[in-house]
Amino acid sequence: MTRSIVVVTAGLSEQSSTSMLADRLATESVAALAKRDVEATAEIIELRPLAHDLTNNLLTGFAAGPLVAALRSVREADGVIAVTPVFSASYSGLFKTFFDVLEVGALDGKPVLMAATAGTSRHSLMLEHTMRPLFSYLRAVIVPTAVLAASEDWGSAGGVSGELSTRIARAAGQLGDLVAGLPNQQVKRDRFADVPDFETLLNA
Repeated sequence: MTRSIVVVTAGLSEQSSTSMLADRLATESVAALAKRDVEATAEIIELRPLAHDLTNNLLTGFAAGPLVAALRSVREADGVIAVTPVFSASYSGLFKTFFDVLEVGALDGKPVLMAATAGTSRHSLMLEHTMRPLFSYLRAVIVPTAVLAASEDWGSAGGVSGELSTRIARAAGQLGDLVAGLPNQQVKRDRFADVPDFETLLNA
């Protein structure tokens, strides 16, 4: 069975570093699955053209246009790669809006690889302090290695440094392990994910 990888990228221009990182992660992830004798396809969802539909969804509560297909692709994917530029030490508003309108439970037990682009590597902790809590809340299975690409990681003609290439390969391999091991396209759910709060326990 062919596995599907969906890449959600919040780059703000057609040739942004965010889009380039998304492309490389998609290619490496498909290659990693091929090494595990698993056929896979990668679909890249650019959020920039969906900005108006995302705003309308927030205001009306209903998805329309191409946004419907994008949300369906994420819901049905075997694995997700989420890539955002860093704005004010956090993910972009466009990126957050997409995951705000994603239906509840769409990422339950789904492998997610986190990645971001920034002007400097000093923003690397954003992945741990901001993105990881977001996807933990959404009950995704988060790939251990997160990837930050800073300005100094990019060479001429879109080339990448050896260190960035190593991080991309490691993260893609970990995503490949999770996706390749999915029984019935679902990762076993954490049995501690829905622990009741203390007040509920006391009332019981």
